[in-house]
Amino acid sequence: MRILGVGTATLDIVNTVEDYPAEDTEVRALEQRISLGGNAANTLVVLRQLGHECAWAGTIADDSDSHRIRSDLKRHGIAMDHAVACEGGKTPTSHISLNRRNGSRTIVHFRNLPEYSFEDFSRVDLAPYDWVHFEGRNVPCLKSMLRRVKAGEGVGCSLEIEKARDGIEGLFPLASLLLFSRGYALRQGFGNGASLLSAVRNSGGSNAVMTCSWGADGAWGLDDSGTTLHSRAPKVTQVRDTLGAGDVFNAAMIHGMLSNVGLSALLDDACRLAARKVGQVGFEGLGRE
Repeated sequence: MRILGVGTATLDIVNTVEDYPAEDTEVRALEQRISLGGNAANTLVVLRQLGHECAWAGTIADDSDSHRIRSDLKRHGIAMDHAVACEGGKTPTSHISLNRRNGSRTIVHFRNLPEYSFEDFSRVDLAPYDWVHFEGRNVPCLKSMLRRVKAGEGVGCSLEIEKARDGIEGLFPLASLLLFSRGYALRQGFGNGASLLSAVRNSGGSNAVMTCSWGADGAWGLDDSGTTLHSRAPKVTQVRDTLGAGDVFNAAMIHGMLSNVGLSALLDDACRLAARKVGQVGFEGLGRE
Protein backbone atom coordinates (compact mmCIF):
# COMPACT_ATOMS: atom_id res chain seq x y z
CA MET A 1 0.00 0.00 0.00
CA ARG A 2 1.04 3.61 -0.54
CA ILE A 3 1.07 5.87 2.51
CA LEU A 4 1.64 9.61 2.86
CA GLY A 5 2.71 10.98 6.23
CA VAL A 6 2.23 14.68 6.98
CA GLY A 7 4.13 16.14 9.91
CA THR A 8 7.61 16.70 11.26
CA ALA A 9 11.04 15.32 10.56
CA THR A 10 13.63 16.33 13.14
CA LEU A 11 17.25 15.77 13.98
CA ASP A 12 17.44 13.74 17.20
CA ILE A 13 20.60 14.04 19.30
CA VAL A 14 20.27 11.25 21.85
CA ASN A 15 22.58 11.07 24.86
CA THR A 16 22.36 7.87 26.92
CA VAL A 17 23.04 8.56 30.60
CA GLU A 18 23.34 6.26 33.59
CA ASP A 19 20.52 8.07 35.36
CA TYR A 20 18.70 11.32 34.71
CA PRO A 21 20.87 14.16 36.02
CA ALA A 22 19.83 16.57 38.73
CA GLU A 23 19.55 20.24 37.87
CA ASP A 24 22.80 22.23 37.76
CA THR A 25 25.02 19.15 37.53
CA GLU A 26 27.35 17.79 34.86
CA VAL A 27 27.31 14.16 33.79
CA ARG A 28 29.10 12.16 31.12
CA ALA A 29 27.02 10.51 28.39
CA LEU A 30 27.57 6.77 28.04
CA GLU A 31 26.63 6.82 24.36
CA GLN A 32 25.47 9.33 21.77
CA ARG A 33 23.65 8.90 18.48
CA ILE A 34 22.33 11.39 15.96
CA SER A 35 19.44 10.24 13.79
CA LEU A 36 16.20 11.06 12.05
CA GLY A 37 13.30 11.74 14.39
CA GLY A 38 9.86 13.35 14.50
CA ASN A 39 6.53 11.59 14.93
CA ALA A 40 5.49 11.37 11.29
CA ALA A 41 8.97 10.43 10.09
CA ASN A 42 9.34 7.70 12.73
CA THR A 43 5.95 6.22 11.85
CA LEU A 44 6.88 6.12 8.16
CA VAL A 45 10.21 4.43 8.91
CA VAL A 46 8.31 1.57 10.59
CA LEU A 47 5.60 1.40 7.91
CA ARG A 48 8.32 1.12 5.28
CA GLN A 49 9.73 -1.88 7.15
CA LEU A 50 6.24 -3.39 7.19
CA GLY A 51 6.24 -3.39 3.39
CA HIS A 52 4.49 -0.17 2.40
CA GLU A 53 5.57 2.51 -0.06
CA CYS A 54 5.90 5.71 1.94
CA ALA A 55 6.27 9.43 1.30
CA TRP A 56 6.78 12.29 3.74
CA ALA A 57 5.20 15.75 3.42
CA GLY A 58 6.47 18.55 5.61
CA THR A 59 8.78 21.53 5.75
CA ILE A 60 12.54 21.18 5.78
CA ALA A 61 15.23 23.78 6.37
CA ASP A 62 18.08 24.62 4.01
CA ASP A 63 20.82 24.46 6.66
CA SER A 64 23.56 21.85 7.04
CA ASP A 65 21.62 19.79 9.60
CA SER A 66 18.89 19.12 7.04
CA HIS A 67 21.32 17.03 4.98
CA ARG A 68 21.20 14.32 7.66
CA ILE A 69 17.40 14.25 7.56
CA ARG A 70 17.34 14.02 3.78
CA SER A 71 19.95 11.26 3.84
CA ASP A 72 18.12 9.21 6.46
CA LEU A 73 14.76 9.51 4.71
CA LYS A 74 16.42 8.37 1.48
CA ARG A 75 18.19 5.49 3.26
CA HIS A 76 14.86 4.26 4.61
CA GLY A 77 13.25 4.48 1.17
CA ILE A 78 10.86 7.31 2.06
CA ALA A 79 10.06 9.68 -0.80
CA MET A 80 10.34 13.45 -0.32
CA ASP A 81 8.49 14.62 -3.42
CA HIS A 82 6.02 16.67 -1.34
CA ALA A 83 8.53 18.25 1.05
CA VAL A 84 8.86 22.03 1.03
CA ALA A 85 12.30 23.58 1.51
CA CYS A 86 12.36 26.79 3.57
CA GLU A 87 15.09 29.36 3.11
CA GLY A 88 16.59 30.75 6.30
CA GLY A 89 14.93 28.21 8.59
CA LYS A 90 16.55 26.06 11.28
CA THR A 91 16.23 22.29 11.28
CA PRO A 92 13.99 21.20 14.18
CA THR A 93 16.26 19.57 16.74
CA SER A 94 15.46 17.38 19.74
CA HIS A 95 18.09 17.01 22.45
CA ILE A 96 17.17 13.81 24.25
CA SER A 97 18.46 12.34 27.51
CA LEU A 98 17.85 8.59 27.51
CA ASN A 99 17.94 7.07 30.98
CA ARG A 100 19.71 3.69 30.81
CA ARG A 101 18.30 2.67 34.21
CA ASN A 102 14.66 2.60 33.09
CA GLY A 103 14.60 3.54 29.39
CA SER A 104 12.71 6.81 29.94
CA ARG A 105 13.49 9.84 27.81
CA THR A 106 13.43 13.58 28.42
CA ILE A 107 13.28 15.86 25.38
CA VAL A 108 14.25 19.49 24.83
CA HIS A 109 12.96 20.48 21.39
CA PHE A 110 13.83 23.56 19.33
CA ARG A 111 11.89 24.55 16.24
CA ASN A 112 12.16 27.64 14.04
CA LEU A 113 10.53 26.51 10.83
CA PRO A 114 7.16 27.28 9.24
CA GLU A 115 4.44 24.64 9.42
CA TYR A 116 3.33 22.73 6.34
CA SER A 117 0.43 24.74 4.96
CA PHE A 118 -2.82 23.78 3.26
CA GLU A 119 -1.51 25.52 0.14
CA ASP A 120 1.45 23.11 0.21
CA PHE A 121 -0.86 20.14 0.74
CA SER A 122 -3.26 21.21 -2.01
CA ARG A 123 -0.49 20.63 -4.54
CA VAL A 124 -0.16 16.97 -3.54
CA ASP A 125 -1.83 14.50 -5.90
CA LEU A 126 -3.64 12.13 -3.52
CA ALA A 127 -4.69 9.66 -6.22
CA PRO A 128 -1.71 7.32 -5.80
CA TYR A 129 -2.19 6.96 -2.03
CA ASP A 130 -4.21 4.44 -0.05
CA TRP A 131 -3.75 6.16 3.31
CA VAL A 132 -2.75 9.58 4.68
CA HIS A 133 -1.45 9.95 8.23
CA PHE A 134 -1.39 13.31 10.02
CA GLU A 135 0.26 14.59 13.15
CA GLY A 136 -2.21 16.61 15.20
CA ARG A 137 -0.52 19.99 14.85
CA ASN A 138 -1.18 23.27 13.01
CA VAL A 139 -4.90 22.74 13.63
CA PRO A 140 -6.43 25.46 11.39
CA CYS A 141 -4.60 24.23 8.27
CA LEU A 142 -5.00 20.59 9.26
CA LYS A 143 -8.79 20.89 9.23
CA SER A 144 -8.72 21.84 5.54
CA MET A 145 -6.27 19.02 4.79
CA LEU A 146 -8.46 16.43 6.50
CA ARG A 147 -11.55 17.69 4.69
CA ARG A 148 -9.75 17.32 1.38
CA VAL A 149 -8.80 13.71 2.16
CA LYS A 150 -12.29 12.88 3.41
CA ALA A 151 -13.81 14.26 0.20
CA GLY A 152 -11.77 11.78 -1.84
CA GLU A 153 -12.71 8.18 -2.48
CA GLY A 154 -10.97 5.12 -1.12
CA VAL A 155 -8.31 6.95 0.91
CA GLY A 156 -8.06 6.13 4.61
CA CYS A 157 -6.93 8.78 7.05
CA SER A 158 -5.42 8.68 10.54
CA LEU A 159 -4.86 11.48 13.02
CA GLU A 160 -2.39 11.30 15.88
CA ILE A 161 -3.50 13.27 18.95
CA GLU A 162 -0.42 13.44 21.13
CA LYS A 163 -0.87 16.84 22.72
CA ALA A 164 -3.77 19.08 23.69
CA ARG A 165 -3.98 21.89 21.14
CA ASP A 166 -6.61 24.59 20.74
CA GLY A 167 -9.44 23.36 18.53
CA ILE A 168 -8.05 19.88 17.92
CA GLU A 169 -11.30 18.24 19.03
CA GLY A 170 -12.95 19.74 15.95
CA LEU A 171 -10.78 17.50 13.80
CA PHE A 172 -12.01 14.21 15.29
CA PRO A 173 -14.96 13.65 12.91
CA LEU A 174 -12.70 14.01 9.87
CA ALA A 175 -10.44 10.95 10.35
CA SER A 176 -10.94 7.22 9.85
CA LEU A 177 -8.60 6.36 12.74
CA LEU A 178 -7.92 8.44 15.85
CA LEU A 179 -4.69 7.67 17.74
CA PHE A 180 -4.70 9.21 21.22
CA SER A 181 -1.73 9.34 23.58
CA ARG A 182 -1.73 8.77 27.33
CA GLY A 183 -0.46 12.34 27.74
CA TYR A 184 -3.50 13.76 25.97
CA ALA A 185 -5.88 11.61 28.02
CA LEU A 186 -4.29 12.66 31.31
CA ARG A 187 -4.37 16.30 30.27
CA GLN A 188 -8.12 15.96 29.70
CA GLY A 189 -8.57 14.46 33.18
CA PHE A 190 -9.00 10.77 32.25
CA GLY A 191 -7.30 8.02 34.24
CA ASN A 192 -7.32 5.43 31.47
CA GLY A 193 -7.84 5.11 27.76
CA ALA A 194 -11.28 3.52 27.98
CA SER A 195 -12.83 6.54 29.70
CA LEU A 196 -11.32 8.94 27.16
CA LEU A 197 -12.55 6.97 24.16
CA SER A 198 -16.01 6.60 25.63
CA ALA A 199 -16.22 10.33 26.29
CA VAL A 200 -15.18 11.19 22.73
CA ARG A 201 -17.75 8.78 21.27
CA ASN A 202 -20.54 9.90 23.62
CA SER A 203 -19.90 13.55 22.82
CA GLY A 204 -20.69 12.81 19.19
CA GLY A 205 -17.17 13.80 18.25
CA SER A 206 -16.49 10.86 15.96
CA ASN A 207 -17.57 7.40 14.84
CA ALA A 208 -14.03 6.53 13.79
CA VAL A 209 -12.01 3.63 15.12
CA MET A 210 -10.08 5.00 18.10
CA THR A 211 -7.13 3.89 20.20
CA CYS A 212 -5.35 5.20 23.25
CA SER A 213 -1.94 3.74 24.05
CA TRP A 214 -0.86 3.62 27.69
CA GLY A 215 2.72 2.39 27.83
CA ALA A 216 3.23 -0.58 30.12
CA ASP A 217 -0.55 -0.78 30.67
CA GLY A 218 -1.12 -1.62 27.01
CA ALA A 219 -3.77 0.11 24.92
CA TRP A 220 -7.51 0.59 24.63
CA GLY A 221 -9.51 0.62 21.44
CA LEU A 222 -13.05 1.51 20.43
CA ASP A 223 -14.41 0.12 17.19
CA ASP A 224 -16.98 1.73 14.92
CA SER A 225 -19.79 -0.21 16.62
CA GLY A 226 -18.90 1.24 20.04
CA THR A 227 -17.25 -1.86 21.52
CA THR A 228 -14.37 -1.10 23.90
CA LEU A 229 -11.35 -3.41 23.85
CA HIS A 230 -8.15 -3.59 25.86
CA SER A 231 -4.84 -5.21 25.04
CA ARG A 232 -2.17 -5.86 27.64
CA ALA A 233 1.40 -4.86 26.88
CA PRO A 234 3.82 -7.79 26.65
CA LYS A 235 6.37 -7.88 29.45
CA VAL A 236 9.69 -6.40 28.39
CA THR A 237 12.68 -8.08 30.02
CA GLN A 238 14.83 -4.97 29.76
CA VAL A 239 13.45 -1.54 28.92
CA ARG A 240 16.16 0.02 26.77
CA ASP A 241 14.61 2.88 24.80
CA THR A 242 11.07 4.26 25.02
CA LEU A 243 11.77 7.01 22.46
CA GLY A 244 9.27 6.69 19.61
CA ALA A 245 7.33 3.74 21.05
CA GLY A 246 4.07 5.57 20.40
CA ASP A 247 5.09 6.19 16.79
CA VAL A 248 5.71 2.45 16.39
CA PHE A 249 2.30 1.67 17.89
CA ASN A 250 0.68 4.08 15.43
CA ALA A 251 2.49 2.50 12.48
CA ALA A 252 1.27 -0.95 13.50
CA MET A 253 -2.30 0.34 13.77
CA ILE A 254 -2.20 1.86 10.28
CA HIS A 255 -0.67 -1.33 8.88
CA GLY A 256 -3.42 -3.42 10.45
CA MET A 257 -6.18 -1.14 9.24
CA LEU A 258 -4.88 -1.44 5.68
CA SER A 259 -4.70 -5.22 6.11
CA ASN A 260 -8.32 -5.40 7.40
CA VAL A 261 -7.25 -6.94 10.70
CA GLY A 262 -9.93 -6.96 13.43
CA LEU A 263 -9.41 -4.39 16.17
CA SER A 264 -8.78 -6.91 18.95
CA ALA A 265 -5.97 -8.64 17.06
CA LEU A 266 -4.73 -5.30 15.79
CA LEU A 267 -4.34 -3.87 19.30
CA ASP A 268 -2.41 -7.00 20.29
CA ASP A 269 -0.12 -6.65 17.28
CA ALA A 270 0.47 -2.94 17.90
CA CYS A 271 1.28 -3.46 21.59
CA ARG A 272 3.61 -6.31 20.70
CA LEU A 273 5.54 -4.24 18.15
CA ALA A 274 5.76 -1.25 20.52
CA ALA A 275 7.10 -3.57 23.23
CA ARG A 276 9.76 -4.83 20.83
CA LYS A 277 10.76 -1.22 20.22
CA VAL A 278 11.05 -0.52 23.95
CA GLY A 279 13.37 -3.52 24.30
CA GLN A 280 15.84 -2.23 21.69
CA VAL A 281 17.60 0.99 20.79
CA GLY A 282 16.28 2.69 17.66
CA PHE A 283 13.89 1.51 14.95
CA GLU A 284 15.97 -0.86 12.88
CA GLY A 285 14.68 -4.38 12.29
CA LEU A 286 11.14 -3.88 13.57
CA GLY A 287 9.68 -5.29 10.37
CA ARG A 288 11.31 -8.68 10.97
CA GLU A 289 9.64 -11.31 13.13
